[in-house]
Amino acid sequence: MAALPSALDGDEARQPDAEPCGAEVLLQALVDQGVTTIFGLPGGANLPIYQYLPDFPLRHVLVRHEQGAAHMADGYARASGRVGVCLATSGPGALNLITGLATAHFDSVPVVAITGQVPTNQIGTDAFQESDVIGSSLSVTKHSYQVHDARELPAVVAEAFHVAVTGRPGVVLIDVPKDVQQAVVANPLGAIRRARAHQAPPPPHPALLDQAARHLAASDRPVILAGRGVTIAGAEGSLRQLAEALDAPVGTTLLGTGVFPSSHPLALGLVGFMGTGACNRAVTDCDTLLMVGMRADDRVTCRLDGFAPRANHVIHINIDPAELGKTVQSDCPIVGDAGLALEGIRARIAPRPRAAWRAQVQAWRDRHPLRYPRNGRLQPQEVLAELYRRRRTQDVTVADVGLNQMWAATSWTGDEPGPFLNSGGQGTMGFAFPAALGAQAADRHRRVFCVTGEGGFVMTAQELATAVDSALAVKVIVINNHSLGMVRQFQDDFYGGVRSQVDLTVTPDFTLLARAYGCFGVQVDSADEVGPALDAALEYPGPAIVDAWVDPEANIYPIVPLGMALADFVECPEAR
Repeated sequence: MAALPSALDGDEARQPDAEPCGAEVLLQALVDQGVTTIFGLPGGANLPIYQYLPDFPLRHVLVRHEQGAAHMADGYARASGRVGVCLATSGPGALNLITGLATAHFDSVPVVAITGQVPTNQIGTDAFQESDVIGSSLSVTKHSYQVHDARELPAVVAEAFHVAVTGRPGVVLIDVPKDVQQAVVANPLGAIRRARAHQAPPPPHPALLDQAARHLAASDRPVILAGRGVTIAGAEGSLRQLAEALDAPVGTTLLGTGVFPSSHPLALGLVGFMGTGACNRAVTDCDTLLMVGMRADDRVTCRLDGFAPRANHVIHINIDPAELGKTVQSDCPIVGDAGLALEGIRARIAPRPRAAWRAQVQAWRDRHPLRYPRNGRLQPQEVLAELYRRRRTQDVTVADVGLNQMWAATSWTGDEPGPFLNSGGQGTMGFAFPAALGAQAADRHRRVFCVTGEGGFVMTAQELATAVDSALAVKVIVINNHSLGMVRQFQDDFYGGVRSQVDLTVTPDFTLLARAYGCFGVQVDSADEVGPALDAALEYPGPAIVDAWVDPEANIYPIVPLGMALADFVECPEAR
């Protein structure tokens, strides 16, 4: 490996034929794992890695903030199915990753984060830019390493990638002190011996599959709820086959948006706090509930005693046994891969039409359609309808957090799995734009749309420089209501109508901001302007912003009032 001259801390340049150093061994280990793209930012404690980075076939995307690096690695992994990799220095650089790592980890996204650290003899001395990143990230990582012997780097990297993707995917962090990066590695060590090796769970237990099949076959009112675990398992086809055999309607979690065709006659749409009326009614009235690839968190269940209260049987499939029984008690908990479990159940049942149940579900659809006001102001749903009308099968849509996210999810139209990405478990504002850049970096030939609000967009808008610098032609649609819209709606509906600190009228002119960064920007405030603006953004070869000024009083409906049950949802009062 050719070495570049070093001016770091008085280091002398090594001869080209010398043994590799830890930084080179680390980079080669990433290449050996099939890594092609890294998102990162250099700093004092990871400069040895950057010294040798040009010698390796790795594309580096230079971010403007380390949080952006973590979100980009997350978006890259969600869009590609490969492990996302981010790189940061020690101290504030490493700590800036935490929010992005938490976002990925809560949503079961395989990410490997590599952080620089102060030299080993300075750890624990409060050295300059020292931080305990292992301790700080403990609750948002699946596993973490601090490497004190450079010879272990190949084995640590290999094991980190194995852990990140095996079983329930998640985040793994590798902390590498600077002297370990610089140490000469004559003989790398082999695999690390672990007292408890990380292994994937066994296949679903046949007896539990038999039990689930019996419950579903005997059911008159079955409902299936599906989450992101279906996507991770590549089980969308198996889900559809089982639903059609059972004649069972299918609802999805927020992270499950897109796992079931939106136009399918069995599609119920979103479940939960801001779910569709038909889905929440069906879950409330079902006699057998099958939950697959989902955690059943509070945004799905709302008040627990009002979640599927008439269900005689609850079947819960999850690859992580810790999620079974955490909130919703099931009489048939199945640990295992979603695809294997769904296929196993399907093989054990005979198709059975349930005409009466399907008719009841259709009646709920007719009675509770998604509604929004027609008051002469541009409505978010009108913007999203125009966007989705232009969406192709392989296009990726990434939504941020807040009202924009819920409008994007409830308005979703798509019959192909997997193209809708968003932050579910953490609800991280600012996620969408850098995650969209990561998705674009995963495949430059796929169009990527970022749906965001003005509040979330300004949190990571500095990555416009990354978009231009790295030629990532993401199209940003800002649903701009000049407020922290979801907080404002909560204050109106649940906190006495006191609007406190939600006014965002002082925000950048996004068209001028786009121009400042060398992007295309256009502002719209009427429905007839949206289509031409989107077309212009799509025609532009680089990053583009469509700033849609929507009705500032627009809300998300249906919504379940805080502390109430799924069946207690409230619909749009202005559109009745």
